[in-house]
Amino acid sequence: MKKLWDFGWGLYKRHEEGFNYLIFGFLAFVLNYILYFVFADALSMHYMVATVLSWVLTVVFAYWTNRTFVFKSRNKDVSSMMKEFISFIGARVATEVLEIVLMYVMVDLVTVNDKISKLVCQTIVILANYVLSKIWIFKDKAQEGEGNEQ
Repeated sequence: MKKLWDFGWGLYKRHEEGFNYLIFGFLAFVLNYILYFVFADALSMHYMVATVLSWVLTVVFAYWTNRTFVFKSRNKDVSSMMKEFISFIGARVATEVLEIVLMYVMVDLVTVNDKISKLVCQTIVILANYVLSKIWIFKDKAQEGEGNEQ
């Protein structure tokens, strides 16, 4: 059992960022999906309004988890943190626009069930968010951290 644990822990440590993104991305997905159901079904909101509201709340959660647990940003000064946050929000706005367009196409034009459409859209959005976070938002922070450790 110890060898299995050591193997699993070693695998996690070698790919910690990817695993953490999958874990917190999954939690953000679940949060987004639950909020969407609450807004769309329990509160009878239009699917577009439910999509936007679930997105706003999920983005706050995603920023905190990406900054803290996934990319482990070392930015502590207010200016750097604001730049990081604005970049994060900008990327998320872009992927939310993508989600809204895809939801419209799938639900209104192609007449796919809105719950299935939401699942497909969220998968695409999670992948796009990782790429944008990795190559744009938290990129310099990781390189600065590596440079400080040498």
